[in-house]
Amino acid sequence: MALEGKGRLGLRKDEKRFLYLPKSVVEDSAFPFDPRSSVEVKVRIDRERILIPPLNKTQTPRGRRQPA
Repeated sequence: MALEGKGRLGLRKDEKRFLYLPKSVVEDSAFPFDPRSSVEVKVRIDRERILIPPLNKTQTPRGRRQPA
């Protein structure tokens, strides 16, 4: 299991920021988002934690998808 890893907060030339998540974390079966998709998220700071829930409530955690 690799739900912990060293990431990075970066700065682009256009002044936008990005958060790098290690591949080992994203590909872990417990990672809550599908790593092959793009999902809009809400970013919230709660004391010393960064919370990142999906904006679209229909986005279900990986491995718990509804049958098509």
